[in-house]
Amino acid sequence: MLKENYSIALLTCFFGKLPWYFAYFVHSCRYNPDVDFIVVTDDTESLIPLPSNVRLIQKTLDEVSQLAAEQLGMEVNITYGYKMCDFKPAYGVIFARLLSSYDFWGHTDLDIIFGNIRDFLSSELLENYDLISVRPDWLTGCFLVYRNIEKVNRLYEHSKDYRKVFTDERHYCFDETNFSHDDFSEGKAYYNIHTEVESMMHVVKKMEAAGYIKPHFDLFIIEGVPGKLHWHEGRLYYRKKYEVLLYHLIYLKKRYQRKRLKGVVPGHFRITPSRIIHSKPEHIYEI
Repeated sequence: MLKENYSIALLTCFFGKLPWYFAYFVHSCRYNPDVDFIVVTDDTESLIPLPSNVRLIQKTLDEVSQLAAEQLGMEVNITYGYKMCDFKPAYGVIFARLLSSYDFWGHTDLDIIFGNIRDFLSSELLENYDLISVRPDWLTGCFLVYRNIEKVNRLYEHSKDYRKVFTDERHYCFDETNFSHDDFSEGKAYYNIHTEVESMMHVVKKMEAAGYIKPHFDLFIIEGVPGKLHWHEGRLYYRKKYEVLLYHLIYLKKRYQRKRLKGVVPGHFRITPSRIIHSKPEHIYEI
């Protein structure tokens, strides 16, 4: 029988002053009350009112590094925040105490504005797959969901290089492709893509071929600066008719720096190629 309402927690680590777009992240979380969000941060000042499904955990980078070493049973080398990206596949182990009660957990970033998550992570999808990526061609470090079971939580151990990655201070893009995104996007087989370390994308495709896990790759994300995005009361639309799970501000945040937010984030706003504009809702939705 299909289980309804699989529990989901999404976790992110951010060190330093929380950015201006944190307000939009939190606002979009508020409209997903049946998903829990956990933000591990050392920022104790840039705080905003949070909905009940968003929880801040105050930890320094050193404290998280120590926790990772204890939970992974090995020395680790985390000297700067971005290095945490290499540890994302191990969050199910590192933060097991926070995540143990959930059916699924995921890692996400703060430069995200969510639409309706459950519309895309349906019970049918969660029932049938162990890992869900929001791109069709490679694993998305900005948002990736894992079934909360031992073999999936320790999937990273199937990389012959995970110890090298965890003990070296360099960033290897281990959570994705070890910088081989173009090769995977071109449809090359994982065993023909030779990289310095065996990334999680290599691991997932290898273990899928062995019948060990069932991953799902789909196009649920908008990236770049396409414009023509509208967020309306918890739903995100592209070109007035296509609904998407999330928008990744990876490039927009580099060209648009909002110094401060006047008032609260409204129930409707537009995302152009250069900025976020608060506006009145329009009759734009054809879905």
